[in-house]
Amino acid sequence: MLRRLAAQRFVELRQAFPQPQASRSFSTALNYHLDSPDNNPDLPWEFSEKNKEKVKEILSHYPSNYKQSAVIPLLDLAQQQHGGWLSVSAMNHVAKVIEVPPIRVYEVATFYSMFNRTKVGKYHLLVCGTTPCMIRGSREIESALLSHLGVKRNEVTKDGLFSVGEMECMGSCVNAPMITVADYSNGSEGYTYNYYEDITPKRVVEIVEALRRGEKPPRGTQNAARINSGPEGGNTTLLGEPKPPPCRDLDAC
Repeated sequence: MLRRLAAQRFVELRQAFPQPQASRSFSTALNYHLDSPDNNPDLPWEFSEKNKEKVKEILSHYPSNYKQSAVIPLLDLAQQQHGGWLSVSAMNHVAKVIEVPPIRVYEVATFYSMFNRTKVGKYHLLVCGTTPCMIRGSREIESALLSHLGVKRNEVTKDGLFSVGEMECMGSCVNAPMITVADYSNGSEGYTYNYYEDITPKRVVEIVEALRRGEKPPRGTQNAARINSGPEGGNTTLLGEPKPPPCRDLDAC
């Protein structure tokens, strides 16, 4: 009851002292929670029967007195089951499974940007925004996506299929620019998380339309002249087996 009153008072204060929309960054929206009809602690939530078996398997990796160590993989599983985002009820259930106060789960879910606490599309498209990708045109990639889908960053298309966000450094700078697609269209059973590298504005739109048709575009580099992270035209070094050292026993050398 006190929590509801505090939340109501918070809303009243925000309405009394409104801020310009442009000044409010998306990250600040992740710092608090306001109950809504589709996201409040009164809504029942639990793992599916299949995922309950996965929960047991995950917990088996940790000592029984360190169940809380499983918080990240369990939140990830809950997010997959819940269509790509974590509701308060889902986080509360994870807290119950690992026997910790809910705040301990909230702390993790709000810290890691890979956990979504608002609805995302069945295909959640994340554009790498770190310096190498930005230099190679990631802003043009994002603009092409937003324009084609008719949404703003972190909005969901009206058909619920797509949303667009940003991620910092996907760890494949040599293949910049790139996006990743978190596919929640088939729940946790069919969940995939694929990189699409060496992307162009034209190619990223083609990938979106392929996903819309239910197809699975080939992941990895989208540059036909490259193999994985190799240079265009093929390797120019390391073309054969490296020479072995003169002796294996370094002490005898």
